[in-house]
Amino acid sequence: MAAQTKQELLALTKSEYRKLRDLIAGIPETVAAETGDDGISIKDTIAQRAHWVELLLKWYEDGKAGRVVHKPAAGHKWTDLKTYNAKVRKDSRARGWDEVKAELEAAHERLVTLVTESEESALYGKRLYDWMEDWTLGRWAEATGASHYRSARKAIRQILKEHSGAA
Repeated sequence: MAAQTKQELLALTKSEYRKLRDLIAGIPETVAAETGDDGISIKDTIAQRAHWVELLLKWYEDGKAGRVVHKPAAGHKWTDLKTYNAKVRKDSRARGWDEVKAELEAAHERLVTLVTESEESALYGKRLYDWMEDWTLGRWAEATGASHYRSARKAIRQILKEHSGAA
């Protein structure tokens, strides 16, 4: 069930992140770099999730500053997500596993700070900026935070299962 309040959002975001962090904590870099049947690795998955949290934070900052918000990113459309996400994963491949995990940690902390510092009305009142369309800031934060953390765990467990026969 989707969070309806700031406290629910904070609790959900922190809980889902903790579960993801615990899942990846003991995964060595060699395993994190192995790809699943879809060609995506655990490291790719984590890098992509960190990137999307950072995208939300950029959208928010750009909207707040009155700048144009490019969703999902400049030169890309929502219908182009498969190609866009492939580029994000490719761009992250040169970075090490520890660096990618640190990027996720930093992005998560910035997301928690945004939620913590936002008023309830800013999170779940009417949308603040046009870029939000029909979603509130809280809904965007949940989609790029807790929901993405949850889907990352599912993808990672699948990769681990493909490589070991169990997850």
